[in-house]
Amino acid sequence: MSPLVSLLRVLTASAVALMALPAPTAGAVTGPRAPAEFVALRSVAPTIVQEMRYATPHTFLGVRVDGYREPVCLVTRPAAEALRVAQARLLRQGYTLKMYDCYRPQRAVDHFVRWAKDLQDEAMKAEFYPRVDKSRLFEDGYIAERSGHSRGSTVDLTLVRLPARPTRPYVPGEPLAPCHAPRAERFPDNSVDMGTGYDCFDTLSHTDDPRVQGARKDNRQVLRSALEAVGFANLPEEWWHFTYRPEPFPDTYFDFPVAWRSVAGR
Repeated sequence: MSPLVSLLRVLTASAVALMALPAPTAGAVTGPRAPAEFVALRSVAPTIVQEMRYATPHTFLGVRVDGYREPVCLVTRPAAEALRVAQARLLRQGYTLKMYDCYRPQRAVDHFVRWAKDLQDEAMKAEFYPRVDKSRLFEDGYIAERSGHSRGSTVDLTLVRLPARPTRPYVPGEPLAPCHAPRAERFPDNSVDMGTGYDCFDTLSHTDDPRVQGARKDNRQVLRSALEAVGFANLPEEWWHFTYRPEPFPDTYFDFPVAWRSVAGR
């Protein structure tokens, strides 16, 4: 089977069911549709794999996140076009990009904040923050009341070696493994080994952490180099987190839902 056929099979995997839309957050920019500058990434770069984690229960909250109605990556058009260029270059090297998160509505960020304040809810601690006390999530910068994702040009992503094979679904209640553990012990992911899993609240997730060496360090560099070459800047504390510059909306935090209808026709 050719790498392209394998990749297309991954792209047609079953979608996550729609989630109910919560009430909008006071003071946020609301509305059923995104501004015209937003697009569905698939309409611009259809070969990029999408595994939109927050539309599933495999999150540090242990549930699907408010505002994620469908597992679709929405971004501003300049960011989408840059990702398309990066993807074309990576395909020639035997990789594909895989998106974990793109635009994030403010109501999702509010959900994170409510969860972080509930110190009794540690259902997913063993996987996502095993070495961090939950009471320190705000102080240590893992959770904040605003996110660059809500401006539409920030993405969380990784690399997958071709031919791409799907990651098995997470089963709620299954035994958890630390996100900082060796790859063979972590939750299985079809991506290359970056040294930690996605959304790992741990200093090992820092892009240039000196403990990350060999192939894992090389993989992080391949991802960063590919994205920096098309205008993205990495957040040093998270190897997966990149923001396209200049941002079309540097000061606006949107709250429309993550759904196809938000960018219908784009």
